[in-house]
This record gives sequence, C-alpha cells and structure tokens, in this order.
Amino acid sequence: MTGTLYLIPNTLGLNDDASADPLAAVIPEHVRAITAALPYFIAENAKTTRAHLKLVGLTHPLARPLQDIRIKELNVNTEARELPELLAPLAAGEDAGLISEAGVPAVADPGANLVRLAHASGIRVKPLVGPSSLLLAVMSSGLNGQSFAFNGYLPTDAGQRAKRLKTLEDRSRSERQTQLFIETPYRNGALLDAIASICHASTLVCVATDLSLSSETIRTQTAGKWKSEIAAGRTPDFHKKPTVFLLLAE
Repeated sequence: MTGTLYLIPNTLGLNDDASADPLAAVIPEHVRAITAALPYFIAENAKTTRAHLKLVGLTHPLARPLQDIRIKELNVNTEARELPELLAPLAAGEDAGLISEAGVPAVADPGANLVRLAHASGIRVKPLVGPSSLLLAVMSSGLNGQSFAFNGYLPTDAGQRAKRLKTLEDRSRSERQTQLFIETPYRNGALLDAIASICHASTLVCVATDLSLSSETIRTQTAGKWKSEIAAGRTPDFHKKPTVFLLLAE
C-alpha cells in the first residue's frame, strides 16, 4: 500500500509579534497536527521548511527530532527525471508532505509535476487548507471572481511587458476575465507604472500586498486613478513586499 502525499500550506509571512502560536491565525490546527506527524518532506526550500516545522512544533510536538526529519528539495532547477526518486518513499508506503516556500504547493509553484506523477503512480494526494495569496487577492479585489486567470511573471523587458499587458487587457475585456500576475518584489513599482501607463484609463486595477499580514493593503481603482496618484508621488508602500496585481478591463 502506498503512502499519502499531503499538500502542506505554508504561511505567506509572519508578523513581528511575540505570539506563542504564530501560525494559529493562518494554518488550521488539524493541518499542523498532520504536518507534525510526517517523517519526510519534499520542499521548495529546505531552510524555510525547517523554520516552518519549528513553529509547528511550538504547539504540536514533532513525531521525531527536527534533524531526523528528511527534507528533499523540489524547485525550478529539479529535472523531471529526478521526480520518481522523490516519490520513492511514498511508493514504499511512507506518508510525505509537499510544501512550498510560501502559500499552497503546486499553485504558482514547481510542485505540480510531482503531484501529476503521484496520481499516475497511484499515490493518494491529499490537499490541506491554508493561505493562497492568489485566491485572497481575487476575493478581496472586487473584480470578477467567476472567471480569472493567473499569468505568473510578466516579461522584464519594457517593450515585451507592454505587449503582454495589452494582450492580457484585451483578453480581459473580451472574456470579462480577471487577469492576475506577480512580480519580483523590488520591481513592483516599475510594474505598476507600466500598468498605469499602458492600460486604458477605465481598466480596474487591484494591488494586493502582504496578504494575511498585519501590514496587508488592498486597493482597487482605475488605471487612470493609479496614474494620477503615481504622478503626484503617492505610490503604494509595496517596495520589496510580496504583491499580487489584478486587472479587469471594462
């Protein structure tokens, strides 16, 4: 009998407080209990996974010492030929957790191919509840939550980025579909500048920063309004902060 691949949610960040249970507000109790019992993790980043397990251990003692928990990395550099080895313990009957560096695994995350292989190998896949920045952004934006698409990162080249933005805006207009994308946090300002300059003044644009944290900010207004505020020097406080951008063309 094969093991179960648990899809373990991670936090989107932690607040600077001295809470005795810093995970309580974002990671359900039963998820922490399952996480604490697992002997093996497939992680986007081993260091952040160990840090997360230390926090889990504050309220749910780990089944074995942290140094004895096996963690193997699965990231953008992992080749397809390496995936079967990552699943080998599950094929032998051991349970494991797939965990992202932040948020839920296999969504905007390199874990999707491993999950697909688990299904093909007859391994049970069990998703667990936790924070997703993309869904939180859609929920809070006021844009179309019936039809939306995540587009990952846009090109960094200004010309290619402008072309991509126009394509997404046209698609949004024709399909009434909310378009989501993200950026490396230190380039948030450049991306918002491009959106405000390239998109039609009436296109709705939401900027959702530090979701689930005490510093969270979410604002939806037209591209024209954003352009005016940028010209006046009033830009969001989002430099080097994880941000989701959404647009909906009228």
